[in-house]
Amino acid sequence: MNKLRAALATAAAAALGLAALATAPAQAAAQPAFLAASQMPPSSTPWTATQVFTGVPENGGVLCTPYKIPAQNTRYREFSTELDTNGVQVTTVARTEADAVKLVNTLRGALAGCGPLLEQQNPGLQAVSASHGKLAVEEGAWVYSLDTADPQIGISDIHLFSVGRDGRTVTLIRWGQMGDLKDAPLTAFRTTTKTAVNKLH
Repeated sequence: MNKLRAALATAAAAALGLAALATAPAQAAAQPAFLAASQMPPSSTPWTATQVFTGVPENGGVLCTPYKIPAQNTRYREFSTELDTNGVQVTTVARTEADAVKLVNTLRGALAGCGPLLEQQNPGLQAVSASHGKLAVEEGAWVYSLDTADPQIGISDIHLFSVGRDGRTVTLIRWGQMGDLKDAPLTAFRTTTKTAVNKLH
């Protein structure tokens, strides 16, 4: 598709750091846990997951954010299937709980306003962001969608995002594929989000 689709599909691929986290066993045990491939929303072909990398993927794994999640104390894992379906989980441990709350609010604001911003940046593109509510898990998690279509090309993409927090730890999850919101596994994505937040600690 266009540069937008490429950026959305590969936002998690260009990492600032590609080395696996190397810590002592005791330290590793204290790190937030990540989703397994099998815990992503069901797909017609199996999910695969990369190892957990240090740092942040490009754009923090999410388009429409005027900042990058701090690379310090941040790790991420990418997910993919044999079809045009992909995802990423980015998890960061903030310095204080207040900093974690601020990061969650920043992410939520960026995701809620993603559609209008994309339309401004890409004339002719149709982009709609929607909020799908809060989930009752730990300190809370919020789900959003981004539905984009380029009428000139005739291709549409749908992405689901969630942001959740457990104490000082914030996790962001992105799921995406070609299609529309009606094609997205919204209920299953909510389950994936709850699982991710519960696994953090």
